[in-house]
Amino acid sequence: MRYHTYLLAFCLVAALGACDDVLEQDPQTQIAQERAITNKKGAESAVAGMYNELQNENYYGRNFQIMSDISSDVAQSIGTWDFYREMDTYLTSIGNTENGNFWTRAYRAVNVANNIIDKVPQLTDAQDAEKNSYLGQAYFVRALAFFDLTKTYGGVPGVIGTLGVPLVTQPSTRVDESFFPARPTLAESYGQVEKDLLKALELLPEQHASDVATRSQAVKGTARALLSRLYLYTNQPQKVIEYADLVIADTKYRFVTNYLDIFQSKFTTEAIFELNFNTTDQSGLRNWYVPSTIGGRGDVAAHTSFYQEVTANPNDIRGKLFAFNAGAKVYYPTKYIKSGNIDNAHIIRLSEVYLNRAEARAKTGNIAGALSDLNAIRRNAGLGNITTTTMDATLKAIWQERKIELAFEGHSFFDIVRTGQTATELTGVERTNGPAVSLTNLNRQVFPIPSFDIDSNKNLVQNEAYK
Repeated sequence: MRYHTYLLAFCLVAALGACDDVLEQDPQTQIAQERAITNKKGAESAVAGMYNELQNENYYGRNFQIMSDISSDVAQSIGTWDFYREMDTYLTSIGNTENGNFWTRAYRAVNVANNIIDKVPQLTDAQDAEKNSYLGQAYFVRALAFFDLTKTYGGVPGVIGTLGVPLVTQPSTRVDESFFPARPTLAESYGQVEKDLLKALELLPEQHASDVATRSQAVKGTARALLSRLYLYTNQPQKVIEYADLVIADTKYRFVTNYLDIFQSKFTTEAIFELNFNTTDQSGLRNWYVPSTIGGRGDVAAHTSFYQEVTANPNDIRGKLFAFNAGAKVYYPTKYIKSGNIDNAHIIRLSEVYLNRAEARAKTGNIAGALSDLNAIRRNAGLGNITTTTMDATLKAIWQERKIELAFEGHSFFDIVRTGQTATELTGVERTNGPAVSLTNLNRQVFPIPSFDIDSNKNLVQNEAYK
């Protein structure tokens, strides 16, 4: 058994780190196995380490967003990194390094959460409210990771896929049969996400001690917002509306006066869940998008056709979130442009929740309500209201708005798949440095299970397109 490469159920010491003196450091991001979660301070360190897994460059530090961007029609690979080029041209292999990196990092986040869920109830030096907060955050992060894994490797109910992803819900501290989990059904995977989110909602506080913590760590509003996204994927529009209503009514969350502040500042009132980056904990998004002339790598750029869509109306302020790379003759997004690579990652924004509710309202026949939400997004971006009369026309308008509003934030490809638009939207996608591409094999609407786990775990079944 190749324990050194089998990373799905990573051991505790690898998932939490092995630095003996880290408890004396501030901020605390990792803890050693022998000192893990035996007291309140250890629990706080584990919670910080759990968010650190989400911030890693192989997850929301840049990789997960780019995987979605370049697999859609909003961005393209223009550099030399073959692993993103494979995704851009729908030829992702089972040995693709970036694909494997995301899988591994997401399960590391799961394992840290599992350890918190396992150990925190036994603490004697923490108050019940504190323990509930730690546990609620762990259930939330586990739900988010399982959600991201499921839509990436499992698919979307009724669209693509029948199998979910391994649901590892116990800490991985020893090698036994649990070390080699099989894939449950797709419904079971989404069911685990729902179960974890509802548990998180039960345990989490309404807010943390500071506004920054409330927006960078899970609270009840964060769980409600992600539930509205989950029920969109599982086609339960009434539940989307139920949870979106609660978020939109929450006075912590509201549109900003100046739209560009969402990205030029940090933790605005738009932010429901935003991961913080700074000079010692940098994001990789800017590096991959901006050209070398301003200190980046420039391997990824916007599709010219998408840039033209966004800038078609000169009143759309979102058209200002692009710049031109004269060397490569392409446009790139400037949502992440701060020097020092300190741009935050926007995981859940208020605008998404409005769009979730708009789509759900349209599906339930409430066209007026759907247009009210859609036009709120448009007005916030400097545009006028639009009018539609049918469900199909309203949904198409919402999906187009969603494409522009949430681009480069990890939604693009998954929204195309979720809404059944792959065959129309991912056909003849023009690229700067190669021929146009199409996603003709619809089984490639999901990514391959990485080869290192397929090779190590006989119980795992590979997705059909990659067998």
